[in-house]
Amino acid sequence: MDRSLLDALFARAVAKAQPALAVRLNLPPKPRGRTVVVGAGKASAQMAQAFEAAWDGPLSGLVVTRYGYGAPCQQIEIVEAAHPVPDEAGYLAARRIMETVSGLSHDDLVVALISGGGSALLPAPALGLTLEDEQAINRQLLASGAPIGVMNLIRNQFSTIKGGRLAAHASPARVATLVVSDVPGDDPAVVASGPTIALTGTRELARKYATLYRLALPPAAAALLEGDDNPAPLADTAGFAANTVRTIASAALSLESAADLARSQGIEAAILSDSIEGESRDVAQVHAAIAREISVRNRPFKKPIVLLSGGETTVTLRGKGRGGRNAEFLLAFAIAIDGTEGITALAADTDGIDGSEDNAGAYADGTTATRLRKAGIDPLGALANNDAYSAFAAIGELLVTGPTGTNVNDFRAILIR
Repeated sequence: MDRSLLDALFARAVAKAQPALAVRLNLPPKPRGRTVVVGAGKASAQMAQAFEAAWDGPLSGLVVTRYGYGAPCQQIEIVEAAHPVPDEAGYLAARRIMETVSGLSHDDLVVALISGGGSALLPAPALGLTLEDEQAINRQLLASGAPIGVMNLIRNQFSTIKGGRLAAHASPARVATLVVSDVPGDDPAVVASGPTIALTGTRELARKYATLYRLALPPAAAALLEGDDNPAPLADTAGFAANTVRTIASAALSLESAADLARSQGIEAAILSDSIEGESRDVAQVHAAIAREISVRNRPFKKPIVLLSGGETTVTLRGKGRGGRNAEFLLAFAIAIDGTEGITALAADTDGIDGSEDNAGAYADGTTATRLRKAGIDPLGALANNDAYSAFAAIGELLVTGPTGTNVNDFRAILIR
C-alpha cells in the first residue's frame, strides 16, 4: 500500500511536468516572418512535438535529445545524442543548430525549447579546443561534486553555443525560450547552460570554482580559462531586450501537485524544499533525521505524513560502483533509518534515468539495510564504493520507468506512518 502511494505521487509529479499542456499554454506571438524551432534537453523532443501540435502555421527546425528520448515530429527534425558525456552526434547537432538560426531577420522568430541535459547534448568547443577536451571537462565536472550552477558556469567558458551565444548568433531575430527547469531555484540561465540567456557569472568566478573543485582541465582549456577569449554576451547585448523567457514546468509545480494528491488520500504532505543541493549522502542524513524525529517523537510534523523534496544533489565519486544520485541518497537514507519502523521512501529522477543507469531511482525502508546484509552486501561498503545501483538491484528495489518525456530533476517522497 505504501509503495503504491509513493508510486502514485511520483507519477503525479511527472505528469504535472509533461510538456503537452505546458507548451500549449505558453505559445509566443506569431512573427511576420519565419518560425524556426531549436532546442536541447531530455524533454526537448516532447516539447517539439507539443509545439508542432499547438502552432497554427508553418515552421521548421532542429532539436537534440538524449538517445532513446525521441518523439515523432513532422516539421521539426529530432536528433539523438549522448548524455551525460557528449559525443560526435551532439557535436554535429550543435553545429547544425547554429546554422539553422543563421541569416534570420527582424521579422523572424526563433523558439528555443530548453530542458535539463542540454549542456551535454550541445557540445560546441571554443576555438582551440576539441570535442575530446569538452568530454574530458564534462567527466571532471561530473566527478567533482560541484553543484549544477557551478558546473554550467565552467562549461560556458569553453563553448560557442552556451551562455547566450545561440541567441546572439540568431540576432536580429526575436528569440522566445520555453524552459522545463531541472535546476534548484529554477534559474533559466542555468538550465542546459542557458544557450539563449545571457551569462551572469564571470570568467574570474569560473577560475575560482575550477581551483576550488580541483579540476584537472586539458591544457588548451586551462589556457583559455586564464585568458579573456570567447566572451559570453551580457544581459544588455543589443537585441536581447526583445527576447522572452518562460519557465513552463518545474520541480515546485510538480511537488505541489504531488502534495495535493497525498492530501486527497488522507495523508498530510510537507514540502521541505524544491531546491535542495549538496552531497547526496549528506542530504540523506538530514532527511533521515527528520523522518526519525517524526517517527519517534511525532515532531515537527504529526504522523501520518509524507515529506516531499526536490532539487539536484551531487555525488563525489570515491569508488568504482554503479549508481546515480537518487540511489546513493536512498542507500545512505536506508543506513540511517536501519531498524526504524513505519518509514518508506522513494527517490527518483523525473526524467526516468538516475545518472547513467537504466533506473529512475529506488525504494527504501527500515528493513532495507538488513535485507542487503542478508543478501551478502555490506551497505556501508556499497556506499563507500558508490555502488547503490548494484545494492538495490540485488534486493529487487530499483524503480525502472524508462524515459518519462520530461525532466524537473530529483523527486523524493518519504512516508511516515
